[in-house]
Amino acid sequence: MYRRTLSFLAILAACSAVAPLDADARRRSLGERTLELGMRGTDVRVLQDFLTRAGSRASVDGLFGPSTRRAVRRWERGVPMRVDGRVSPGDARVLRARIAGHPVPHEQKAAPVERATLTKAGLAVAPASAPATVKQIIAAANRIATKPYRYGGGHGRWNDTGYDCSGSMSYALHGAGLLDTALNSTGFQSFGVAGKGRWVTTYAHGGHSYMVVAGLRFDTSGLSQDGSRWHSTSRSAQGYTVRHPRGL
Repeated sequence: MYRRTLSFLAILAACSAVAPLDADARRRSLGERTLELGMRGTDVRVLQDFLTRAGSRASVDGLFGPSTRRAVRRWERGVPMRVDGRVSPGDARVLRARIAGHPVPHEQKAAPVERATLTKAGLAVAPASAPATVKQIIAAANRIATKPYRYGGGHGRWNDTGYDCSGSMSYALHGAGLLDTALNSTGFQSFGVAGKGRWVTTYAHGGHSYMVVAGLRFDTSGLSQDGSRWHSTSRSAQGYTVRHPRGL
């Protein structure tokens, strides 16, 4: 009995000694360390709050679990930046700037947007002034611009025989590293951030989606008439949720 009591007291003392250290370790400011799956702390809690305020909801519990990693990846796709599910000190600075309403450095002197041109073959030519990400979107979209429409196409695999509306958009955005999983039309209603973008704007409701890239509409509607998903004409956006990739 005496030995058991000593063992219990020893364990209790050890736990009491460790607890303050753990508490101190958790009191970190967001940006002091790179956050990733499995980590805990006040900085994780702040990250989760900031992600939620930035439009990528996360449970504010201080644990960087799978749901927080998904929220980080959603935010990374919308910024856009490398999608790896980790938050480096540099990523944290960008997130803080977004929440504070301050522009990040590369956005401070934004040049006027130039319009892409459309070739006779129905392909888009990106303006020279377009960001590299926009040029990558256009290049990817050109690869499938004249492919046939197929319901569900592009959702089971990236290289498909045909693509539906959201599958087409997903393929183009994936080509620029902005998506790692295809979205359906409903999914595009929460993609990126609200409002029109400077270079890229997505439009979606439960039954259809399309996007405008550098002034050209990328849309399966009209494919049968024009022979291409690219169109120089606009269409009504009534009833659509309007969003854009963050930073574009």
